[in-house]
Amino acid sequence: MKIAIGADHAGYRLKDELIPFIQQLGHEVVDYGCSCPDSVDYPDYAIEVCDKVAAGEADRGILICGTGIGMTIAANKVPGIRCALVHDLFSAKATREHNDTNVLSMGERVIGPGVAQEIVKIWLETEFSQGPRHVGRVNKVKAIEDKYQLHP
Repeated sequence: MKIAIGADHAGYRLKDELIPFIQQLGHEVVDYGCSCPDSVDYPDYAIEVCDKVAAGEADRGILICGTGIGMTIAANKVPGIRCALVHDLFSAKATREHNDTNVLSMGERVIGPGVAQEIVKIWLETEFSQGPRHVGRVNKVKAIEDKYQLHP
């Protein structure tokens, strides 16, 4: 898979640690920054990653900021993006199986690199459950998105 990854100043260290790990899992990684501790605005990096995922230029995206909250909010404004904030292994699996998320968000100030690696591995390896229950729910979410795209 091709993975787009981005972070702000509060998440770039974890991003930089995760890139070689994701590559070792056999995935291509495209880094959209940032790569320094200088203050930057998380929406700029969220939109860069999410635009690539929504356009099909990346299979999935990973976003990291201090808590993961800001990135998640910004990501979910992009049509076609289903981003989940995850800090535990159960949620990493469930968000793929049940919600077909295509973007993962995490907080560097919330979890360490070991847990982040486990979350990423599970999230990348878990397939969406094609059962009618989950497909129907994801379709309802898409319908909400469509409704508000047409009527801002």
